[in-house]
Amino acid sequence: MSLDAPGEATGTEVATAGTTRKGSHWLVFVGTAVTVLVLDQLSKAWLVANVSPGEVVQVIGDYVRLIFSQNSGALFGLFRDNALVFGIVSLAVVALIIGYHARAGRSLYLSLALGLLLGGAVGNLADRLRLGYVVDFVDVGLGTLRFFTFNVGDSAISLAILMLIAAALFPALSAIGDRPADG
Repeated sequence: MSLDAPGEATGTEVATAGTTRKGSHWLVFVGTAVTVLVLDQLSKAWLVANVSPGEVVQVIGDYVRLIFSQNSGALFGLFRDNALVFGIVSLAVVALIIGYHARAGRSLYLSLALGLLLGGAVGNLADRLRLGYVVDFVDVGLGTLRFFTFNVGDSAISLAILMLIAAALFPALSAIGDRPADG
């Protein structure tokens, strides 16, 4: 028999509900990261098996093309031939992302953004450690005016960065999916 007032949760029930909510955010975080990682690695495996390095495959005319590119540098191909250094830096970034998520509270929005960031980072890290370069293949532009070649992991990282900037500019976004501890 409980001495609590009717309708009040006991300390155990509150802790269990909070743990479940926090656990669901970890599920979103890890699920998003794994989904991005799998899509990234499958798309790269398909490309490597079907397109030769440097070969151009038209997808939507000259606007969207697939080109097998080997990026041994960092973002946008900067600092080429430093895959080992960027691999080590990527390991530190992965640890920071996981640590930040652990401290970020119960925001579904942040769990999704950080999951995208983690999945993209791990996808590119896997390439660096396994191949010594990152496989990039999406080429978008008009004629000679082209954007940097990228991959699924890069897209997830870019989307995550936009989401994090939006959360910094509009803090209410961070409250999406956030539930108060009592309810």
